[in-house]
Amino acid sequence: MIDADLGGGVIKQRIVRKGGGRSGGFRTIMLFRRGALAFFVYGFAKSDRENLRRDELMTYRVLADEYLSLDAAGIEVARATGAIIEVKCDDQAIQE
Repeated sequence: MIDADLGGGVIKQRIVRKGGGRSGGFRTIMLFRRGALAFFVYGFAKSDRENLRRDELMTYRVLADEYLSLDAAGIEVARATGAIIEVKCDDQAIQE
């Protein structure tokens, strides 16, 4: 379930903070293509800022265009150069 589709492959997801209520949680910005790829790019506390600036959103859309068009070889190159890192859960890569 997507909380907010910001267009161009950019989405905003809510992360609940225990006891924080709806406005006391976190927001994440992700580059996302359903059934294909997802890249976490930014997270912030809702209490720290309301939304992205227009220039930030435009930058994330450009980044989404680049990253979401990567094939497996391109992802490996990006990983090898440190442009992206794999996020792990409990020190384990998530396998499908």
